[in-house]
Parts: sequence; C-alpha cells; structure tokens
Amino acid sequence: MDIKLELVAVPVTDVDRAKAFYEKIGFNADHDVTVSEDIRFVQLTPPGSACSIAIGRGLTRMTPGSLDNMQVVVTDIEEAYEDLRGRGVEVTEIQDLPWGSFVYFSDPDGNGWAVQQTTPRKSAEPGA
Repeated sequence: MDIKLELVAVPVTDVDRAKAFYEKIGFNADHDVTVSEDIRFVQLTPPGSACSIAIGRGLTRMTPGSLDNMQVVVTDIEEAYEDLRGRGVEVTEIQDLPWGSFVYFSDPDGNGWAVQQTTPRKSAEPGA
C-alpha cells in the first residue's frame, strides 16, 4: 500500500499576503476558492513537488507562524540561496552539515522553512 503526503496546512494571518509571498518564491497557485464567509482554500505547490501547502481561512486551528521546519529539497543549495535572495527573501547563509547543506527562511507570519541539498557541497567536503 502506498501512502503519499500530498497537502500540508500552513497557518497564516493574511491569506493574500501569504499567497503573494509563496508565489514570489516560485510556488504555483493551484486553487484559490472561497467556499463560504468562513472558509477560503488556497493550494500552492513548489515547482516539481508532489506535495502542496494549503493556506486560507477556516482550514486549521494552528496559530499563524507556529509551523516550524517545513523542508524542501533541492539539487543545488547555492542556486536556491541565490534564487531566494534574488526574490527578496531573507535567507540564512548556507550551513554545511554531515547530512547535507541548508538555508533557512520564514514566511511573513514566521512559519519556518528549511531548504536542503542532501549531498554535501564540493566546497564542504574534506580536502576540497
């Protein structure tokens, strides 16, 4: 039996501001539906991902900004770092760890994201 993670709710205070942020960093807006006065569902998907995020109104009881360490994976952390900076995102410097290289950023509500390159960078390898 396959079990696939396809959608994760991200708690936000201002749906339009959050949607604009995620589109700015390259996520595709798949759906934006106002179901009722109490429910608005916005689905956004990172390029190449099989899993999406949902932001909106009436979707979760989590406190906006309380989601920490959502993680996406890239093949080139330096390219991801430069791309995020070029899009105006405050991102940490690249951190090299034994299990990969990372940069971190937060959305406008403070929900934390990690971007990981799973293979060590050449510049981080011993003797490089």
